[in-house]
This record gives sequence, structure tokens and C-alpha cells, in this order.
Amino acid sequence: MRLLSWLRRLTFAWGLLWGATLAQAAPPIEQWVQPDGARVYWVYSPALPMLDVRIEVDGGSRRDPPDQAGLAAAVALMLSKGVAASAAGPALDDNAVSEAWADLGAQWSAVATLDRLSVSLRTLTTPDILDAAVALAARQLAAPAFDAAVWARERERLVAAWQQAQLQPETRAARLYADAVYRGHPYGWEATPQTWAAITPQAMREFYRRHARACDARVTLVGRIGRAEAQALVPRLLAGWADHGCAPLPALPEVAPLAQGVAVQEPFAGAAQAHVLIGQPGVPRRDPDYLALQVANHIVGGGGFTSRLMHEIRERRGLTYGVYSYFLAGRHAGAYTVTLQTRPDQAAQAVALVHQVLRDFTERGPTDAELQQAKTALIQSHALRLDSNRKIADQVAAVAWSDLPLDELDTWPARVAALDRDTVWRAWRRVIDPQRLVTVVVGAVP
Repeated sequence: MRLLSWLRRLTFAWGLLWGATLAQAAPPIEQWVQPDGARVYWVYSPALPMLDVRIEVDGGSRRDPPDQAGLAAAVALMLSKGVAASAAGPALDDNAVSEAWADLGAQWSAVATLDRLSVSLRTLTTPDILDAAVALAARQLAAPAFDAAVWARERERLVAAWQQAQLQPETRAARLYADAVYRGHPYGWEATPQTWAAITPQAMREFYRRHARACDARVTLVGRIGRAEAQALVPRLLAGWADHGCAPLPALPEVAPLAQGVAVQEPFAGAAQAHVLIGQPGVPRRDPDYLALQVANHIVGGGGFTSRLMHEIRERRGLTYGVYSYFLAGRHAGAYTVTLQTRPDQAAQAVALVHQVLRDFTERGPTDAELQQAKTALIQSHALRLDSNRKIADQVAAVAWSDLPLDELDTWPARVAALDRDTVWRAWRRVIDPQRLVTVVVGAVP
């Protein structure tokens, strides 16, 4: 038995060392501030003649006015739907813009998340193609058309998709859950046909001008361009924002902790499954315990078939095909969520088991074996987050957005390996309270 125990410890230690070696490929990040205030994060990646760019500003859905929920997402959508005429060239409708990008073989997209309005550009670094791609991207950033007729068309599509989604029980479960977890915080607002109807092209222009500013932009560049090229490229991209000003944005409230548990159960006609969401407010991304919480969650419900939730609810009892949990961490405390589907007549048992697993982990913490297995798995998977230019750009943009240290990606495996049981358990107990959980069950009643 002593030999077996020693071999297990040796295996775990070798796994940690091997995973850490794999993950040491994290590229160095250089950072500087442009004269206009834009913070630039540059990674030289010469393997392919490609460049990935992320431009991100504080213009996510948390900045939507309550009666115009969906405004940030509408702005992101319309950034790709036409360019107004300017000194840089004639107007381009959405078809012409799409064709221009196709002709270049480049990719452009824009999206609004809870926190960020994010623009992505991917292009070859061949001089003529790179120059044309930067020029087109700069035009879209400087003079989006926000055409009324195009917005009316897109709004109809959004409304049709929203109406279709209301026929799904998971949509109803997600809405009830967001209402109960966020309780009026902008993270929980919902875009509806009514709020979309209140959004006009003028409202989009005003939102865009207010939030798309060079002074607080984060620009990430990953690819085969040198630092001097990067320093020259960024001002070209952001030139159209020069007159947007830099007035301070209003502070937003934090997500308040729950005072007590909340249970919501609702039938849904025609639903064959019960949809279950259980959780509570978690932590912002910059919380000092964020890393320890990722390890804890891997053990509880984020580690697939190795997690406690999967073992107890699927493997031992066959109540679901899958159950998983995650922390949604942004500028504010996003939700910690456990989600699963099960037969309506098994919903009560599945819910009780989720609560039991969370309670047991809170009271007893992880075992040494669980902790080592979680750390090994996370470290070994770290390299997969950095195995392409696009993935590196995503990770560096996340570092930039959260103002994390420039060596965040490089030191991540070692910091995971250094976490001990008491640190992981203490972090979990600080954030997760099994007595104050939101529990939502939507589906057919047995």
C-alpha cells in the first residue's frame, strides 16, 4: 500500500511537471500606451503570415439604458452593415462591405458581451493585403452607416428569433434565473421586441460615440508584424475615434450577494425535460481568489466526467446525460451556475443531489487526490488555449481587458501548481454559500 501511495504521488507530480513544461510556450507580451491613450498589447508570432487584432472598449450590454436593452448588441451588429461616405471613400452598403472583405480574404466581426464592445480583424500580413484590410477596418470604425432601413430589417430578424426562443423551456429557465441572481443589475437585463423598438439609428450613433473612444481602448495584436509596424497600425485603425472625446463613464453598481435562497419552479407546456439552473453571484475576474475558484469548480462540476456532480448525478444514478458548472466572471460578479436537464419526475432528486454536492464540498473541501487531479488536468490543457494565433489573441485580449499582469499566461501553470488544499477550500467557502442558492426548475410537471 505504501508503494502504491508513493507511485500515485509520483504520477501526479510528473503530470504537473509535464503539463507545466507544455504550457511554458506562452508568448511574451509587450505593452505600451499610444499618445491618444489606447493601450496596446503586442505579441510577435512569426509562424504564419497572419495578423489577429482585437479592439475592445467599455461598451458592452451593461451600458445599455434599461428601456433600450440590446443597444450595445445592435451597435455591434450594425458595425458590419454598411459604411457612410467620407473622405476615405464612397458609401458601402452591407453587401459591398461583405464583398470587400471576401476579396481581401480577411475577416472582420464585432460583438457586444456583458462588458465589452469587441471588434476582431484577421488578415494576411502581405503588405498590400494588410494595408487594404487596415484601411477598410478603419473606415468601418470611423463611419458606420447605422442605416434605418437596414436596422428595420435586422430588428425584424431579432424579433422573430426572440419569439421562436420563447417556445423553448431553456429560454424561460435562463430568464427566471437571471432575474433571481442579478435582481435588476444590468448583467441580467433582457433585450425584447419592446426595447429593440425603442432603439433608433440616432441612439446607436450616440452610444457608439460615447463608448468607442481611443482613450480607453485596449488593442491586441498577435502575428507576423514588428513593434514598429504595430505602433504605426493602431493610430490608423483608431483615427476615426479622435473626436469622440473621453468623458468619464458613470460608475455602475456591483452585483449584490443574495440574502437568502430562492426557489422557482414553473411548468412549461410541451417540455419533455426539466431544465435546472442552480447558483448565485460569484466573483469579478480580478478577484484574488479567481484562480483557486477555477480549480475548485473543476472538482465540483467543471471537470467533465471527473467532477463530483457528474459522478453523483449521471454515473451513479443516471439522472442526466450531463451536468456542469462554471463561473461567469467579468468587471462585476457574474453568476456561478450549475446546469442540467433531466426527466420531470427526477427533477427533485437531481436538485437535491446538486445541493448535497455543493454542501459537502463546502463543509469538507477537496480531497488531496481530487486537488492533484484537477491541477494536472488544468495545467495540461493550458497549452491548448495558446495553440493558434486566434487563441493567443483571445487570451491576450482577456489579459488586457482585466488589467492583469503581462506574465499572466506564462506564470499561470506554476500558480495553479502552487495552490494548496486550504487555499482552494477557503476561496470556495468565501464565495459559495449553499444556504443562499437560486434554484430554478422549468419543465413539464410529472
